[in-house]
Amino acid sequence: MDADRQKHLALILAREFAANLSTPTLVADARGYLVYYNEAAELVVGRRFSDAGEASLDEWVGAFEPRTDSSEPLPAERRPARIALDEHRASHLRYRVTSADGVEREIESTAFPVFARTDEFVGIVAIWWRRE
Repeated sequence: MDADRQKHLALILAREFAANLSTPTLVADARGYLVYYNEAAELVVGRRFSDAGEASLDEWVGAFEPRTDSSEPLPAERRPARIALDEHRASHLRYRVTSADGVEREIESTAFPVFARTDEFVGIVAIWWRRE
């Protein structure tokens, strides 16, 4: 199997994984652009993925105004998705966002890198859930 096909396959499988979860999940490619977010994420985002268009992960996450527990802006380099993308390692964090409905919520997010091969990074998967 050639390298490009294997990269593509890994992202297809990540998307399929996300599509079958009832937990809000997104997939981004190695460039940091959204490839997909699932139906559960659509409810939080307030629009369907098919209507979202191509967006960078930073633009997309930034729209939710991520903040620390003390309401300070959460820098991109501390966000789990950005850590998975930049450092190719898993990350987890609890922080605050403003959802599409304008309500501030505390969420937890876990993001992890996706590799087509041991040394071939192809993107990330980020999963999050609201704290009740």
